[in-house]
Amino acid sequence: MVLTAVRGALGFLTRIPTGRTDEAWTAFRETPAAFPLAGWVVGALAALPLAAPAVVPAAPVPVPTVAFGYLLAVYAVTGVNHADGVADLGDAAVVHGDPERRRAVLKDTEVGVGAVLALGLALAGLALGALSLARLPPVAPSSAAVGVPTAVGVALAAEVGAKVGMAALACLGTPAFEGLGSAFTDNSPTSLVAPGLVAVPVALLGVPALAALAGGVAVALALLSWSRSALGGVNGDVFGAANELARLAGLHAGVVAWTLS
Repeated sequence: MVLTAVRGALGFLTRIPTGRTDEAWTAFRETPAAFPLAGWVVGALAALPLAAPAVVPAAPVPVPTVAFGYLLAVYAVTGVNHADGVADLGDAAVVHGDPERRRAVLKDTEVGVGAVLALGLALAGLALGALSLARLPPVAPSSAAVGVPTAVGVALAAEVGAKVGMAALACLGTPAFEGLGSAFTDNSPTSLVAPGLVAVPVALLGVPALAALAGGVAVALALLSWSRSALGGVNGDVFGAANELARLAGLHAGVVAWTLS
């Protein structure tokens, strides 16, 4: 059941060709732990460019190139569907009115100024976070229990944190209307325990990684609170935006934690 759910999660959340079946999709919907399990896979693949300085120290790769490689890896693995959620919520956020009016904007196919600004800020923030990560020393801090490069640990934790945040939406959120959001929100709040347990190994990656995990989850919970008041609940755009914004917040939180340690 769990393996089938993870296959469904990878098929839905990434461009990895796992094959899409009704069985895998149903298992994914009913297994919130599949979100962070898939996050470990996505994070490991996206962090590969960040491991280059540690793997080949004799042939250093320029920092901006490493950072750009991380950006390319993120979207090569995950695609752009989640970024569409950032754009749609950006348009909805600038609308004055009640939740019904904002929900109407979510379904509008036109791209407004709010979408352009939100997506631009998100991409700029991710790029700056990647650049900061690429500048970190390749050796993990002494607080880490495993010899994982600092940047790789933070990138891994940020991805897992983003997926735990999505699991939180699935377990704590209510649907704004029938659609993708309602497909996930049948899970109970107690179902959030399993995703939390899946994220526990992040502690082995050190304090910056824990900060990245916490930062990502915090942003997802903040977005859940905003969506309840602004939209009347969550939908597919909220899930997608939570994934992108939580990753972004996780990267910066991890770098700040390393700087202060």
